Amino acid sequence: MDGIAEFESRLPQALRTVFRSLKSPKAIQAYLDSLPYKAEELDRSPLRVMSDGQGHCLDGGIFAALALWRIGFRPLLVDLVPAPGSDDDHVLAVFQVDGLWGTLAKSNYPNLRYREPVHRSLRELVMTYFEFYFNLEREKTLRGYTRPLDLSKFQDPAWMWEEEGIKKVSKRLYSLKPIQLISEKSAAKLSVSDERTYRAGTYGTDFNWSYGAR
Repeated sequence: MDGIAEFESRLPQALRTVFRSLKSPKAIQAYLDSLPYKAEELDRSPLRVMSDGQGHCLDGGIFAALALWRIGFRPLLVDLVPAPGSDDDHVLAVFQVDGLWGTLAKSNYPNLRYREPVHRSLRELVMTYFEFYFNLEREKTLRGYTRPLDLSKFQDPAWMWEEEGIKKVSKRLYSLKPIQLISEKSAAKLSVSDERTYRAGTYGTDFNWSYGAR
């Protein structure tokens, strides 16, 4: 937790006030939603997310995990894994309330963000993303998820304020073996998203930053 104090000391006063105002998961999600989604190659530290005022799903997930840690939750990340070559991964900050799982996330798609902490298992939680996890060809691409990565286990807290530290986190996260959600046989029988689901699932989406377009 000493790293959080160091992180806060590196923030300008105005941003420190904003960070300290994030006193609930919903407040953290609202802050993520206020930032423009930019799927640049740069993976930003939480410090840079706040100073630049933008981010993508990895940036947002790590920032959310840090903000959750500050208010008493464990800083846990889960990676949602698509079929190879079909879509982007999606990083979630997961948390528990009374033993039930919820998530925070930064996404270009409206239905890939917050989930209330009402899910009895991580698999149950992850499956709520399945129908909305599609690419520009409307293919449903979600295939697996990782076990949670606990950021408190990183002895060096530099991931909070340095991009080099973020590289260590992302390398570890993306090296985790995913748990398979559906079989190849089931995947081969999937339908594409219908028109109304696709429209609802891309409301407010900036397609310039979508997989297959950028």
